[in-house]
Amino acid sequence: MAPYFIDTTLRDGEQSPGVVFSLSDKIRIAALLDGAGVPELEVGTPAMGDAEVHEIRTICEMGFGFKTLSWCRANKNDVRAAKSAGTNGVHISFPVSAILMKAMGKTPDWVIRNLHDLIEFAYPMFDYVTIGAQDASRAETAFLTKFVSAASAFGASRVRLADTIGLLNPTTTFLLVSTIRSVETDISLEIHVHNDLGMATANTLAAYMAGAGCLSTTVNGLGERAGNAAMEEVAMALELSAGIPSTLRTESFSELSDYVAKVSNRKLSESKPITGSLVLTHESGIHTNCLLKDRSTYQLISAEKIGKEEQKFLIGKHSGKATIRYYLTEANLPCTDEDCLSLLEKVKECADALKRSITKEELLDIYLELYSGQHHEITNHSM
Repeated sequence: MAPYFIDTTLRDGEQSPGVVFSLSDKIRIAALLDGAGVPELEVGTPAMGDAEVHEIRTICEMGFGFKTLSWCRANKNDVRAAKSAGTNGVHISFPVSAILMKAMGKTPDWVIRNLHDLIEFAYPMFDYVTIGAQDASRAETAFLTKFVSAASAFGASRVRLADTIGLLNPTTTFLLVSTIRSVETDISLEIHVHNDLGMATANTLAAYMAGAGCLSTTVNGLGERAGNAAMEEVAMALELSAGIPSTLRTESFSELSDYVAKVSNRKLSESKPITGSLVLTHESGIHTNCLLKDRSTYQLISAEKIGKEEQKFLIGKHSGKATIRYYLTEANLPCTDEDCLSLLEKVKECADALKRSITKEELLDIYLELYSGQHHEITNHSM
């Protein structure tokens, strides 16, 4: 089965500290996600109040191609609010670890009893009901297995295993999911992980390999604390590292990533995997010499695949003759091997002094300074 993505940028993503999306922001994000082919969106938390209900309903009524889901705590009032919001489905989250059950004043018996009651209560109102095992990564295996089995028996369409505090690693994720899958072979399993230890993408892949076919992600990994698994990273990692293509239109990733970064006021790291501004940019002379012959020698992802243009090479401390020759040839300027070596020495000095790469214009200035008296009509050329 192809990976099934459930995007929660509008719910868990907006729960990031200090992040607030306007309704127009949400509509644009939803439209971009729809354009990317995401099949299901967790649109929000109706229990937040009338304004949230209105915004969720507005998105639900816009005719997008994805299914819509509301997030609820394990109580009937939250489910009623979700009904008012008009989503196709409802997600009901239960604490399953001892530490969360104690903090919320619940017991294992209460969880199982209300699991049955709330599924039964919700089904007449929604097309489907999904159940969340909150803090599954710290739950006792016996109780977690009982919880998933009960949810399946009571008619839940999907169970979400949540690594609520980002504790898992790929090995423990695989073990957790495969253990549950060995007991419950039919119910859809969803993985929802956090990135506190920097392993959210890897853990999501491990969960998929172990039998969780539904992947909860956000654009840019936006989410509480260190965030969630990033949709664009998971999709590309599945395809390029594991040979498992998704149904998502990856060409839309750059536009989507840039827009969410803008409206969340969370600037992307230049080196953020997949959509960072410099992740397809090269400076090393050893690399550029090969890249000029075949871009795939030192670049895993083609720019076109993620909606970018191929980037030109940076000129700096680590550049080689091939980069210098590339830019001078582009400017139709004469350049021998000796010229390249002399220019390269000056480029490295300049980059060291400036503590950055240099621009094409700065390279031309260096060239003119060195050779203005030796070559004719140089000033008629431009970069």
